[in-house]
Amino acid sequence: MCGRFTVTKLPKAWLDALGLGPVPNHKPRYNIAPSQNVLAAAHDVEEDRNLLRFFEWGLLPTWSKDPKVMNRPINARSETAAEKPSFRSAMRYRRCVLPSDGFFEWTGKGTSRRPHYFQHADNALFSFAGLWEEWESERGECIHSCTILTTQANALVAKVHNRMPVILDPDQAVAWLDPNQQNASAVQQYLTPYPAERMTVVPVSQHVNSPRHDDALCIAAEPELF
Repeated sequence: MCGRFTVTKLPKAWLDALGLGPVPNHKPRYNIAPSQNVLAAAHDVEEDRNLLRFFEWGLLPTWSKDPKVMNRPINARSETAAEKPSFRSAMRYRRCVLPSDGFFEWTGKGTSRRPHYFQHADNALFSFAGLWEEWESERGECIHSCTILTTQANALVAKVHNRMPVILDPDQAVAWLDPNQQNASAVQQYLTPYPAERMTVVPVSQHVNSPRHDDALCIAAEPELF
């Protein structure tokens, strides 16, 4: 799964690769947690271009009656998303890409849970494959939300967890956002484990265990465990 991640930078090269327009006001985030606002790139139909905007992390399907009582998934299994009622339509029409320069997974239980921070080996920005929805209440309240697709862990992530976020290469990210590609099976080819040799991992401080903490201490490396 993917339950915490960081977005501390937005390189111009990444923005240009996806043809993104103006960037919303963004400050470095070191510990993004479920239900918080996250940045994601999605195709805007009215402007006919990709835009970077904020979404609530935890997908709220359009048919939901009350966003306060529904369990809102932060992850969707890529192997079955095209078949599930909550994700089926979004897989065809509402795909997004979330920037991230690293994500966390844990070993252990309770107070002994030990976080590990996964990054790109070249310190590049990851592009997580995601889905988004627009929910509107009877009173006109509008909520934009998203979820991150996951896949089987590669050899590196598997040392800590059996699932990992789907990470797209730049050309795959462009194809993933293409509004003309409405065949879910055609984009399924991108939903595979990212190569382990292109990633690194370090154990980090338990400071990140609390979602109230959002500073550089969350990614401070600690002694290696393996």
